[in-house]
Amino acid sequence: MFVVTIILVVLLALAFAMAGGLKVAGAKSAMDQADHFGIARGRYKIIGALELLAVIGLLAGLAVWPLGVAAGVGLVLLMVGAVIVHIRSGDKIAHFAPAIVLGALAAAEVVFRALSA
Repeated sequence: MFVVTIILVVLLALAFAMAGGLKVAGAKSAMDQADHFGIARGRYKIIGALELLAVIGLLAGLAVWPLGVAAGVGLVLLMVGAVIVHIRSGDKIAHFAPAIVLGALAAAEVVFRALSA
C-alpha cells in the first residue's frame, strides 16, 4: 500500500509544483486564467502558494503521515473549489476535467496513506 502512496504523492507533487509555481511566478497563462475566473491576481498567487505548501506537506507526509493526510485533504478541497469556479465561469467539462482527476488522485492518496499508516 505504501508504494501506491508514494506513486500518488510523486504524481500530485509534480502536478501541483508546476501549477503552483506558474501562479506564484505570475506566468501569463496563470494570470489569464485568474482574469477569466474573475479572481484578483494577488489572490491567485496565494492559491499557488497554497499549492506549493501542499507539495511540501505531501512530501513531508511520507515521514509524518498526518501531514500527508492534511495536505491531501487540502488538495481535495482546493480541487472541489476549482471545479466550482470553472462551472461558474461557464467552462465545459474538458476545461475542468484535470481538476476532477487531480481531486480524485488526492482523495486516493488520503485513503492509501491512511491504510498504510
